[in-house]
Amino acid sequence: SEEQEASARSKVQENSSQLLPQDKQEEYEVNAKRYWDDFYKIHENGFFKDRHWLFTEFPELAPNRNPSQNGDSVQEFSNKEESSNERLGSCENGHCSVETRAENQLNLIRCTPKIRTEELATQKYSELNQSGGGFPGSSASYRILEVGCGAGNTVFPILQTNNDPGLFVYCCDFSTTAVDLVQNNAEYDSSRCFAFVHDLCNDQSPFPMPEESLDVVILIFVLSAILPEKMQSIVNRLSRLLKPGGMILLRDYGRYDLAQLRFKKGQCLSNNFYVRGDGTRVYFFTQDELDDLFTTAGLEKIQNLVDRRLQVNRGKQMTMYRVWIQCKYRKP
Repeated sequence: SEEQEASARSKVQENSSQLLPQDKQEEYEVNAKRYWDDFYKIHENGFFKDRHWLFTEFPELAPNRNPSQNGDSVQEFSNKEESSNERLGSCENGHCSVETRAENQLNLIRCTPKIRTEELATQKYSELNQSGGGFPGSSASYRILEVGCGAGNTVFPILQTNNDPGLFVYCCDFSTTAVDLVQNNAEYDSSRCFAFVHDLCNDQSPFPMPEESLDVVILIFVLSAILPEKMQSIVNRLSRLLKPGGMILLRDYGRYDLAQLRFKKGQCLSNNFYVRGDGTRVYFFTQDELDDLFTTAGLEKIQNLVDRRLQVNRGKQMTMYRVWIQCKYRKP
């Protein structure tokens, strides 16, 4: 309602009235990889649930799927991923985890200096090309890239659900620890999947596939983790990977989501951009901002909607107003 929106706007004005000093902001930038590596060393692959709801929201991920298969809906997304986390609704040291880490498993693309693993990756890709082997997945007819794969809770459901023999799934993450978890999973099949470490903010960080080779790029709670001033160049770069007719699928935080309202003073980096207590960062979008990012990159809008939900945690007698934005943009 208008009243709720006015109240939300007031809370945001209050919690963003005091910005973090520049030296602290730079510290979070430099140490971003360490925060996520530590997270995965602690939780490994036992923290997140597989995201079967993705196929209801984004049928492009499994075009030949029978709708009765894994009949999860977006309601499963709300209930299972959001409410299952025991940390829901807690605020410690300015870290409001009401948004839950289940969403954030894809928030892993961070901006840091080039790291050794990327240099090794560059060497590996060039060796592949020199050996005449083409690129991983070069013989596939349908290619999906998931940006920010975490421990594989999106990749493995796609591989299980999409039985297209021509399918190949790429997945990358900022965290070396997360990529190791994917590669060491018993379900990891190198004939259908290629996991690699990648820093989206580093223009020199290589992709293993050429431009105009992908059918789908998945961005689920990823773009919000990137410095706002770097978002456009990243969307431009990802759009160049799409074939004509290929799509970017996004789901991310919307303006005035409860997670934004729960931040305390001193956690704000810039307008609508915050740092959590564990050092990870998050931005809260409007539909127009996302539309500008994608259309500037030359993509056309298929879907751009706000998903507003009232979630009730009966155990804690809490009501939570969640706001997410879901987009599909296509390369002409």
